[in-house]
Amino acid sequence: MKFPVLHIGQFPSDLQEMFYANDFQTHTKDHHNVISRAHKHDFYLTVMFTKGIGIHEVDFVEYDIKPGSTFMLNPGRVHHWKFSPDTEGYILFHTRNFYEMRFGEKSLDLFPFFFSLQNSFYLHLKNSDFLSSEKLFQQILEENRIGGMMKYQKISSMLDLLYVELTRTYLKQAPAFSFDVSKYQDRLKKLEELIDKHFRDSKSAAFYAIKMNMSTKHLNRITQAGLAKTTTELIMERVFLEAQRLLSYSAMSIAEVADNLGYDDISYFSRLFKKHLKISPSDFSKRYR
Repeated sequence: MKFPVLHIGQFPSDLQEMFYANDFQTHTKDHHNVISRAHKHDFYLTVMFTKGIGIHEVDFVEYDIKPGSTFMLNPGRVHHWKFSPDTEGYILFHTRNFYEMRFGEKSLDLFPFFFSLQNSFYLHLKNSDFLSSEKLFQQILEENRIGGMMKYQKISSMLDLLYVELTRTYLKQAPAFSFDVSKYQDRLKKLEELIDKHFRDSKSAAFYAIKMNMSTKHLNRITQAGLAKTTTELIMERVFLEAQRLLSYSAMSIAEVADNLGYDDISYFSRLFKKHLKISPSDFSKRYR
C-alpha cells in the first residue's frame, strides 16, 4: 500500500490551483473523505489550532493538538490526525511557485521550518504570538473569500508576513537554532535530494561526498554546522523513516522491508532498527497493523 498523495487541485480555489485557505472545521467537513487517513501532500501546508485537543502524527512522531499548536509541513511528509469534535483553527496550503513567483529571488527555504526536513516544523503559539498569527490567518481567509483586484498580490504578501511572524517565534522557541543560509543552504538541500534518491543503495557518507565534489570530512563539517548532525546520521534517519512507512502501511514482511532498503541480513537490519528507534521492527509493526 502506498500513501495517497494529495494534490492542491483536489481543493477548490480560484487562484489557479496554487493556493487554498479555510477554517479548520469547514475544511475537515468538506474534505473528510480524502484527509481522514495517513497521506502526503505535493504542496506546503500550514495549520494553526485555536480550540480543541487531539494528536497530530507526522512521520511517526506524535504532537499535541491544543490551542496554539501550529504546524508548517513541507511536501512529502506523511501525517494524520485525531481531534475532538470542537476543534477549530485555520489551514492553508500553496505551491512553491505561488510564493516564489511573487518574491523573485526570495525562497521558501529561507524560513527555518521549510529550510530542511531535519528542522522542527512545530510551534506552540501563546499570548501576542498567538494573536498576531491568528490575525494574519483571519485576514488571509477573508481576502481569499471576498478579495477583489490584486487578490494574489495581497494574499501572497500576507502569507509572507505570516511566515515572518512564525519565524520570529520559531527563533525564540529554539534559541540554539542557527544556520548560515548563504553558506550552506544550497549544499544541504542538494545533500537531502541525493539521500532521498540513493538511500536504498548507498549508505556511505563517502558516496555522497563524491557526488558533491568534496571530501567526507568537509561534508560532515557542513552537516554539523547546518544541522548539528553527521552525514551518516542523515542517511540512517532517512532509511529508518522509510522502514517505518513500509512496516506501517504496506503488506511487506520485515524481511521484504529489509531487502527493499538494501539489507540482505534481516537480523542485522532488525538490530539497526532497534538501535535507531528503540523498538524492534516486529513490535513497531504490531502498533500500526
